[in-house]
Amino acid sequence: MIKTTVVGSYPMLDWLAACPGSQAVEDATMVVLKTQELAGIDVVADGELYRFDINHPETNGMIEYFVRPLGNVRSDITRSDVAAFGKQKGMGFRVKPAAVVEGAIHEGMLDLVNAYKKIRPLTKSSLKFTITGPHMLSKTLLDYHYKDLPSLAHALATVLAKQIAEIDAEVVQIDEANLPGSPEEWEWAASAINVMLDAVPKTPAVHLCFGNYGGQSVQKGTWDKLLSYMNALHADHVVLEFAHRGYGELGYFKDLRPEIGVGLGVVDIKSTEVESPELIAKRLEHAVTVLGENRVRYIHPDCGFWMLKRSIANAKIRALTLGRDLFEGR
Repeated sequence: MIKTTVVGSYPMLDWLAACPGSQAVEDATMVVLKTQELAGIDVVADGELYRFDINHPETNGMIEYFVRPLGNVRSDITRSDVAAFGKQKGMGFRVKPAAVVEGAIHEGMLDLVNAYKKIRPLTKSSLKFTITGPHMLSKTLLDYHYKDLPSLAHALATVLAKQIAEIDAEVVQIDEANLPGSPEEWEWAASAINVMLDAVPKTPAVHLCFGNYGGQSVQKGTWDKLLSYMNALHADHVVLEFAHRGYGELGYFKDLRPEIGVGLGVVDIKSTEVESPELIAKRLEHAVTVLGENRVRYIHPDCGFWMLKRSIANAKIRALTLGRDLFEGR
C-alpha cells in the first residue's frame, strides 16, 4: 500500500496565537493530530507545534528553535553581525542571521527528546517527527568559529544526531529547503545529513523542496542536479515537491537508487484550490507509469501547510487519502 503522510507544518490555530501556553500547545497538537487521523492519514505529524514560537507563529521557528538554544551560540544580533551576514551567499532572502556561532557548538539547552515525548502519547497513529537539516541551519548562521560551512554543518549534525538517537518515532524526517538552490554543495551536505540519518532508530526520511515562504518558491533549480545527493543519502525515502512544479521531471528519478523510495507531492500547498481525489489518483497513476511499480511509497503535500487557512488545509488532507484509495481501487 502506498501510504499517505504530511510534510510537517499545519496552519497556525488562531486561538493558540492569541492565548499561548503549554496546555494550549498540547490542546492544539491534539487538534492537528486528530484532524489527520479522521482523514485517514497513515503517518501523522504534530504540525511542528512541538517547536511553537509566538515570535515565529507562521513557521514555528524552523531555524531559530534549533540553533538559539545551542551552546556557544549567541542570539542577540548586533548591527555589525547583520552587515557581516549580508556578505554571505545563499541567504539573500534573509536580512539577519538566526544566531551567531562564537565557539565549538554543543547541545546547550536544546531538548528534542522531551519535545518528542510530549507528542507521542497524544496519538496512537504512526508518527512523523521533523527536524531542520544541517545544510540549511548552517547557512542561516553567522559563524565566527568554524569559518567553514562543511565543518559547521557537521558540527550541527553531530549535536542533533545525539538527540535523534533517542527519538523512536516511526519516521524521522530531516528537512532541507535550501540545498535545491545550491546543488553544487551536495557532497558536504550529504555527508552532514547522513550523520543524522544514521542515528534514526526507525525510518529515516529527507524532505527536499524549493522553498515555501508566504506561498512562494525561494529557490530555483531542477531535480536532476540533486540526484547525486539523493543517491548518497542513508534514507529510506525522499519527500519531494512535485504538484506545484509539475511532473515533467519525474523521469530523472529512474536513476534514483532502488533502495530509496519516492515520496510524491500530489497536493499544491502554494494554491488555495483543493485537489479532487480524481486528480490526486491521476497524478499518482502517472508517476507509477513513469517510475514503475513499488517506487512510490508515500504521497503527501509538496511542503508544509502553514501558509494556508485551516479549512483549505483540512480539505487537502482529506483529499490525500481519498485519492490514494481511488488509485488503489478501494
